Amino acid sequence: MGEAQEVQHSPETCFTIHMGEPQEVHLSKIANGVKETHFLEDSSFHGPMNESTKSRKKMYYRWFRIAIHSALVLVCGSAALLLGRLYYEKGGKSKWMGTLVQLGGFPILLPYYFISAPRNLTTNYSIHPNQPSASMLAFIYVSIGLLLALGCYLYSVGLWNLPVSTYSLICSSQLAFNAFFSYFLNSLKFTPYIVNSLVLLTISSTLLVFQNESSDDSESSQISKKKYVIGFICTVGASAGYGLWLSLTQFVFKKVIKKETFKVVMDMMIYTFLVGTCAIIVGLFASGEWKGLKNEINEYETGKASYVLNLTFTAIFWQLFTIGCLGLIREVSSLFCNAITVLRVPLVPMLAVIFFHDKMHGIKVISMMLAIWGIISYVYQQYIDDTKSKNINTSHDPKASASVDGVHK
Repeated sequence: MGEAQEVQHSPETCFTIHMGEPQEVHLSKIANGVKETHFLEDSSFHGPMNESTKSRKKMYYRWFRIAIHSALVLVCGSAALLLGRLYYEKGGKSKWMGTLVQLGGFPILLPYYFISAPRNLTTNYSIHPNQPSASMLAFIYVSIGLLLALGCYLYSVGLWNLPVSTYSLICSSQLAFNAFFSYFLNSLKFTPYIVNSLVLLTISSTLLVFQNESSDDSESSQISKKKYVIGFICTVGASAGYGLWLSLTQFVFKKVIKKETFKVVMDMMIYTFLVGTCAIIVGLFASGEWKGLKNEINEYETGKASYVLNLTFTAIFWQLFTIGCLGLIREVSSLFCNAITVLRVPLVPMLAVIFFHDKMHGIKVISMMLAIWGIISYVYQQYIDDTKSKNINTSHDPKASASVDGVHK
């Protein structure tokens, strides 16, 4: 009986051993399935959070770049304008020289262009396979370069014939010209906030007319009617050309070149400035003004060194101003760039109080506050557009949709 019991126990023992292996495999599969489920759940929640964080960082970094470019436009543009006026007040007479410093300083950017340029940095628009031909690019650079040269010369003539306050007022019309050209070239849509911004900036500039009439009567009386008409027409024409330049630059980036690498932007600036500089030099020699430059340097009120430093820093500030303009066009739009530029209209009289000891009146303060309000209104519109764009991209993102479906399953 004992042997029989051993024989009976042996199969049971074998059976128990062999049945235990499938159970262990089954339990291990269950454990692995739980781990895989947790991994999928973790990845489904972790992915969108990473994407949202990256998107937020990109947005913050973009607005940081916009702030830097806006500072370049405001500070450097105002400094260049004040130095240009100082050149004429201290004895400068050459309008072509005043034009040359606006474009001729581009060689200072060449070392940065050839050595430090991040060639593969892309921005807003995707790279398009069909790129314009070399002849098309040459036509674009020559056309925009000549337009810049003409606009800069008209600005110099206007600054020569008009007081700074009147000149700044007329320059504010470039915002309206830019909006007009952007409507046809870049399909600009006028929202209530943009209209509010344009109205406020226009009012802030118009207030300076009353300031000019109340405080600059003696200066205005010294300007003949003929010179005033010439200065007015030239400044309006220059403002129209500037607004067209901003709109054309945005149109070329979006519709013609169809990509915006660092190299493309720098090419646009350097080649157009090269063409414009050559045209201005031709005008300087053709007009005969180059013959009087030697006497102009010797008779400059603050000395030869001051004359050279004035023109040098004017050229540098205009280049930094242009970098800021192109950056704002690339990051936002040409109209936004022009809105920031118009903020200099009340800012320049405030700087004149510091450097030229002009009197500050209440109208200038009110003008400055209205201009800031107008800029904030336009920036808020850009914030709304960014938020809508972000929500649309999120709703159409297949990865985000797949992650949400995985969570519900």
